[in-house]
Amino acid sequence: MTVFEASTRPGETPPADAVAPRDSSADAPTSVARLNGTIRDFVARWNTVWVEGEITSWNVRGGNIFARLKDTRSDAQISIRVWSSVRPRIPGDLAVGDHVVAAVKADYFVKAGDFSFTVSAMKHVGLGDQLERLEKLRLQLRQEGLFDPARKKRLPFLPHVIGLITGERSDAEKDVHRNAELRWPQVRFRTEYAAVQGDRCVPDTLAALARLDADPDVDVIIIARGGGDPQTLLGFSDERLVRAVSAASTPVVSAIGHENDRPLLDDVADLRASTPTDAAKRVVPDVSEQRALIAQLRSRATSRLTQRLSHDIAQLEQLRSRPALRSPDPIIESRSQEVWLLLSRGRDTITRQHDAAGRATSELRASLRALSPAATLARGYAIAHLEGGVILRDAADAPAGSALTITVDRGSVAARSEGEIAEGPAPRSG
Repeated sequence: MTVFEASTRPGETPPADAVAPRDSSADAPTSVARLNGTIRDFVARWNTVWVEGEITSWNVRGGNIFARLKDTRSDAQISIRVWSSVRPRIPGDLAVGDHVVAAVKADYFVKAGDFSFTVSAMKHVGLGDQLERLEKLRLQLRQEGLFDPARKKRLPFLPHVIGLITGERSDAEKDVHRNAELRWPQVRFRTEYAAVQGDRCVPDTLAALARLDADPDVDVIIIARGGGDPQTLLGFSDERLVRAVSAASTPVVSAIGHENDRPLLDDVADLRASTPTDAAKRVVPDVSEQRALIAQLRSRATSRLTQRLSHDIAQLEQLRSRPALRSPDPIIESRSQEVWLLLSRGRDTITRQHDAAGRATSELRASLRALSPAATLARGYAIAHLEGGVILRDAADAPAGSALTITVDRGSVAARSEGEIAEGPAPRSG
């Protein structure tokens, strides 16, 4: 939109009766008339500009037209007036919903304090121009990746609740409900009504989308309208709506029903349906088809299980037909004889090893007896102990008079040493 430019430049002297901040105070306020006059003089210096918008109201009173223009991308609006003298120079078929450009000049009415714009020229915006801008926006959004298939969300197999945005009591609403309920009678809907054309289309649809997207029970959202001409479908190419659908966390299905001049909503939606009926069929599974599929899967599983059982039974019969299983007695008899022979050999081996161990034990016992002190004493030897029980090993340790204890084979005797004697022939044993 062209920016207003004042007809005077900064530094120019304002009108003599203009209100300045220093001219008023709580004790000396300015008058409403003087304030409004200052505003009028300031506004009067603005040049005429061309503005583009959508007509949202159009009333004829006393030959003059009083209307409002709305911005095509936001909710901003202005009031416009077309004086009777200008009406012959503008199209006679202008109406609410038309997309126009108008030459306007700001005007301020001192008596009512009313700010408006006076129209000096107005014309339709050609559909070709709108579609050209639409294609530029389509290219921009595609470059941003909003139409990328990787961004699209998968639809649930069986949605818990379906959110529906459509016109109240519209054919689109009836088509979606009827076809969805025919396919799955238990299907549930949460419907949000919105204007599907005109100046309320975008804000209504945005609000409905926000409410449904925030509902945790809603698994998928259908935006449905029963077709229309490209002019009435422009709301579904609004950049705000397209970006909101792209940002939604819930999958969105576009069911605008217009094959030619596709709105941008079709490109950004997670699924495009050609009609509201098509949307219902693609969002809700057919219960009869699912039953047939279950029956088919059950039959296939039964067939495979039967084949597997038949195969296992055949293998079992093959095993049973083997000689070892058909007549096992000879094999068992042969194996029992082998076991008996092995047991007999084992017993003989254990007996031989036991006898050999007994003989070795007897020999060791005899050797131990021969080496024991008792056996030595039995052969006539004696052991001399000093006092305290110490064994006498050296004659020098028992000087004359030493008390001795002599241990023999059967008992002990007390003795006293008479001292060491010279070596001579060894005494003979008795």
